[in-house]
Amino acid sequence: MKFINALPGPVAQGLIWGIMAIGVYITYKVLDLADLTVDGTMATGGAVCIMMMQSGHSVGVSLFVAFLAGMAAGLVTGLFHTAMGIPAILAGILTQLGLYSVNLRIMDEKANVALAFGKYDQIVSLRWVRDVPFYQNTIFVSAIFVVVLIAVLYWFFGTDLGCAIRATGNNENMSRAQGINTNTSKLVGLMLSNGIVALSSALYAQYQGFADVNAGRGAIVIGLAAVIIGNVLFGKISRNFAFKLVSVVLGAIIYWVVYQVVITAGLNANDMKLISALVVAVFLAVPYLKGKYFSKPVKRGGASNA
Repeated sequence: MKFINALPGPVAQGLIWGIMAIGVYITYKVLDLADLTVDGTMATGGAVCIMMMQSGHSVGVSLFVAFLAGMAAGLVTGLFHTAMGIPAILAGILTQLGLYSVNLRIMDEKANVALAFGKYDQIVSLRWVRDVPFYQNTIFVSAIFVVVLIAVLYWFFGTDLGCAIRATGNNENMSRAQGINTNTSKLVGLMLSNGIVALSSALYAQYQGFADVNAGRGAIVIGLAAVIIGNVLFGKISRNFAFKLVSVVLGAIIYWVVYQVVITAGLNANDMKLISALVVAVFLAVPYLKGKYFSKPVKRGGASNA
């Protein structure tokens, strides 16, 4: 009963972090890049949004500026990688490292900045997961954000630029041979990914009521967990791009529900990072183990003639 009563919270968190996981999906699956900028961007978006709201800006403007800040972080990583030849994973680490200082500057040298509940026009909040009108419920509002985002991305990746990004991730050499500027594709992909992560961060900062300079620590693990869980559990249902994005969000919801199970069971919440790492490792190993130990052996002499 305690778990059921607490369930709306993990579902709301899962939807918000599902937006972040969609950003991770773009780099990890679509672009085939290991981007660790996420751990920094997940704090940047929240910091920008909270500080903008405290300065008197509307929540819509604050969310948009947070999105732009995330895109700027992705641009820096992209330039490190494409213009300076730094491997993507190292470029992300460098940007993430620099963002820590940038985030502190954004937050006026404070490690934590609270948003007084009721004083600002928030659109999501931990207090709004139950006993409020449905249009104000955080689950409903977050679901609207998810649906709109997936619809926009589905349209975008059907455009010439979107197809170029997907082609770059699928086969960079062939894409270059077809006249696609793969560096531009990587730049746009990284900017879009980190902009979405920052948008998620801005929503999450409102949800929990504060921005924290360490908010993004380990975020990439949660994002990867959501992507991998969604891919393993729902990947065989449909190959439609929109459904793949939906499966990522479902993976994030499952992750946070499992987190709630861990808390309800009385396990130490500090062990969740370890559990997350193990979950990611297990789900990453599933395709390999399935192919090695459970695939049907090929008959001697090759395929039979039909």
